Amino acid sequence: MRKRSLAPTFLHAPACMQKVRSAAGAVLLLIALFFTLLLSAQSTHTVKGKVTNQKGEPLEGASVTAKGANTGTSTDASGNYTLQVANAQSTLVFSNVGYADKEVAVNGQSSIDVQLQQGTADLGEVVVVGYGSQRKRDLTGAVAVVETGEVTKRQATTIGEALQGLASGVFVRGGGQPGSEARVEIRGLKNLTGTNPLYVIDGMITYANRDFNPNDVESIQILKDASAAAIYGSRAANGVIIITTKKGKKGPMRVDFAAKTSIQTTPRWDLAGKDEFVRLNYMAYDNANVPRQNLNLDVTTDWQDESFQTGYMQDYNVSFAGGGDNGSYMVSANYFKNKGAVISTGFDRISLRVNSQGSKGIFSFGENLAISNAKSDEMSGNPYADVVRLLPTIPVYDPANPGGYGYGSESRARTFGTNPVAIADLEDRALENFRVRGNIWGELKLLPFLKYRANFGYETSADNYRYKRKEGNWTLNQAYDPAIFNENRARYQSMLVENTLSFNKRFGKHSVNAIAGQTYQRDNYGQIWGTKRNILQNSSSGSYYWVLDQGSEPQVGGYDQKAILLSYLGRIEYNFADKYLLNAVVRHDGSSRLGRNEQWGTFPSVSAAWRVSNEEFFKVNFVNDLKLRISHGTLGSSSNLGYWDYLPVINTFSTIAMGTGQNVLPGATQVRLANQDLRWEKLTQTNFGVDASLLNSKLSVTAEYFIAKTTDVLTYMPILMTTGNDGGNPAVNAASLRNTGFELSATYRAEAKDFSYYVTANVTTLRNKILNLGYGRNDIFTGTTVTKLGSPAAMWFLLQTDGLFQTQEEVTNYKNKDGITIQPNARPGDLRFVDHNGDGQITNDDKIVLGSPWAKWELGLNMGASYKNFDLTMNWFGSFGSTVYNGYRSLVDRFDDNSNYREGIQPWTPDNTNTNVPRAFYGSTLNSRGDSDRWLESGTFMRLKFVSLSYRLPDALIKRIGFANAQITISGQNLLTFSSFGGLDPEFNNGNMFERGVYGFQFPNLKMYSAGLQFGF
Repeated sequence: MRKRSLAPTFLHAPACMQKVRSAAGAVLLLIALFFTLLLSAQSTHTVKGKVTNQKGEPLEGASVTAKGANTGTSTDASGNYTLQVANAQSTLVFSNVGYADKEVAVNGQSSIDVQLQQGTADLGEVVVVGYGSQRKRDLTGAVAVVETGEVTKRQATTIGEALQGLASGVFVRGGGQPGSEARVEIRGLKNLTGTNPLYVIDGMITYANRDFNPNDVESIQILKDASAAAIYGSRAANGVIIITTKKGKKGPMRVDFAAKTSIQTTPRWDLAGKDEFVRLNYMAYDNANVPRQNLNLDVTTDWQDESFQTGYMQDYNVSFAGGGDNGSYMVSANYFKNKGAVISTGFDRISLRVNSQGSKGIFSFGENLAISNAKSDEMSGNPYADVVRLLPTIPVYDPANPGGYGYGSESRARTFGTNPVAIADLEDRALENFRVRGNIWGELKLLPFLKYRANFGYETSADNYRYKRKEGNWTLNQAYDPAIFNENRARYQSMLVENTLSFNKRFGKHSVNAIAGQTYQRDNYGQIWGTKRNILQNSSSGSYYWVLDQGSEPQVGGYDQKAILLSYLGRIEYNFADKYLLNAVVRHDGSSRLGRNEQWGTFPSVSAAWRVSNEEFFKVNFVNDLKLRISHGTLGSSSNLGYWDYLPVINTFSTIAMGTGQNVLPGATQVRLANQDLRWEKLTQTNFGVDASLLNSKLSVTAEYFIAKTTDVLTYMPILMTTGNDGGNPAVNAASLRNTGFELSATYRAEAKDFSYYVTANVTTLRNKILNLGYGRNDIFTGTTVTKLGSPAAMWFLLQTDGLFQTQEEVTNYKNKDGITIQPNARPGDLRFVDHNGDGQITNDDKIVLGSPWAKWELGLNMGASYKNFDLTMNWFGSFGSTVYNGYRSLVDRFDDNSNYREGIQPWTPDNTNTNVPRAFYGSTLNSRGDSDRWLESGTFMRLKFVSLSYRLPDALIKRIGFANAQITISGQNLLTFSSFGGLDPEFNNGNMFERGVYGFQFPNLKMYSAGLQFGF
């Protein structure tokens, strides 16, 4: 049966909306009458008081609610609150993040002061789970609640970068390049492209990219399993990160200001100086019997000094928040600047946010609006590789070269490294992005247990990319290019419309919470660009006219992309006696990115939990709460598909000469075959979980084990060009893979008089296995890796070495079983390779699997302690058991290429045989092959990601100057790393799934030293 297309879904939308409006009008009249009678019958009672911690210190922002009602408020900066309850016999519930809930009966009292006890369980905390919220204690799926304070303490450009080590099952890799965005993976390998998770900010499906201000974050929840994420259906296979931004609270306006400044330093290579380089270079040439280069011994250049600098960051944030009985507001502004530790790199961001909400009778409404403008000075080339490739005998400047920069010559320095100083001057890449993102929502309380909510989201961005290329060269044998200017302008728009109806009611021991809804999201992205060559130069000033109406040889282009996602969703949560919990979710999605016969998919899940600790037979005194969970569900993904991948690509540039006059006529030809049956990738996942709170809620433990299988994995199948396919390989749903893992999170928190502390550990283990590659394929070879059926992806597939030949006799005697000398051309000091297939020669057929790039386990260790007004925080992160490929060593230790060498390297010589480095030889030998295990190293490391010491100024002092609080902080990031890895940074980021363990001169994480000031009034 042919499935329906998205287009007809909207044909009858106006008529449907008219019916909805008519019904809503009738309902509103009845509701108004009902609430008028209800409100007139109520008699309220006012309660005031103060909420403090165990030290007697006021708790700002603590929640005070009337049990069983929707009435509530929050404490102000002094811990005070005022609340009107329905009657004098109500019960108040006091809660705050990091503290155990407390219930107090009013019993006619007008003043109630409460002291909350600290505890890690915080089971009464309400967490956002997608289109709603739940008490943390009632969760049946795998949801990680990130401690927001740990995120905002770090100096980070993006939220993803700051999440590392703060939640189990979340893999984060970033770098120190200004404006760069971290790669985030939730629960390991889901497909063969490694796409990022879905971000939801204040209900808006969007991205928490570099133009989002991390200082605005109020809470972060990570939905990890199929049950928790199924409400987002086809976009949730890679996990979901839900971010809620700060809101105003009842009380007078509060102003908070935070300023932080940081300096950054980059790690450096241990490279040979001029004298050591010259000695080694001459040795390599002499051993190869090749005439030496005529090196310029009058020049000594430290290319790292020329290319690297001290970077700095500035981060200023101010917010204004407050509210009254019927509404609240929060306004924040941020300025962030990062001058890079590499020359000609930088990032600037200015952002503004306005969040407000209010209520009147049965109506509630609000908006969240964020405006930002971000500019980045993009890095040209790769200075971290170029400072290695360039020789210390090459000058930075050389007037004899076009542009006036030095980069070697055929006779004096034959290298093809790029002069970083030259390319920073002659080439400029800048990207500016202006973004508006927000949503408006409204709620109508139809009945005390029934609520309708409408959410309208909109996001738009305007991108402007400018590429300027001056005349001049930066590398040897570079072809001449005139001055070139390219400008690219793009516009992105996303519109979201959501309608949900929620039901929440208790029936004795039974509690039912249900939601049903419909969502519609439309994305548009358009781009135009133009390029001109021979840009004019001002003869007086030397500057260029960087505008597209100058120059010659114009080129233009552009495209337009559109996508629609239409969805229907439902969820029901059932709770019996706070012991037995059941959750069922279903979402039905239709996407325009897929083939017309495969547009729709259904994604169900079910989960259950048993709170053992509430059973009468459970009498373990030191266990405060114990819950067992299980879930199973299906998620989808098409995020790694383009907008039009199901359509063939037509090239309209072709022409043909026809007729007796040979007239040239336009033509068109299909250059890329398409798969019109593209469908969703489907992830089926089963999760087993345990949540426990122990020792008077001082210790909380969560453990998870999951089994995930992804089928219909999208991959691009190679097709012969003789078929006419010349536009790239078409996407097909061909592969499947399995992913399993264990996660453990534990937090211990204790307090005694003036001293308190906490320790949190997050441990993750992941294993993946390829089940099918489709169309009879058994393996995929990519560079130095192989992805085989029945094995993890991207395993190292290399030649195996077996030490060095020490004598010619060893070379001669190295034979196979048939007596054939295996490496007859080798010499003493050369590498000995293992002839695995026994054919008497070293070829690609001798490669074997020699290790895995996947860590066996990862650890996040977060610790904090407070003594009186001092706070100390430490975040450690470690990765253990992986094997990585060191691309740096494969360059500096080869000797067959004119690059610099590793400082202190000791190649084999007849007088230096106690070494593992083969002889220096400027020529092609097996020693220099890049596909051997010579370049494999341990990827294990442990790093101090963050450490800070804060001091809260005494109350007596800050009150004299009119402040409510003030704090000064000093901190550092990436200060200590324990690793045997020979590259700059074992925590490198390689986004290619098939080469994720290849270290190829990626921008490293930088050491950072920061000082900050915070105050509020």
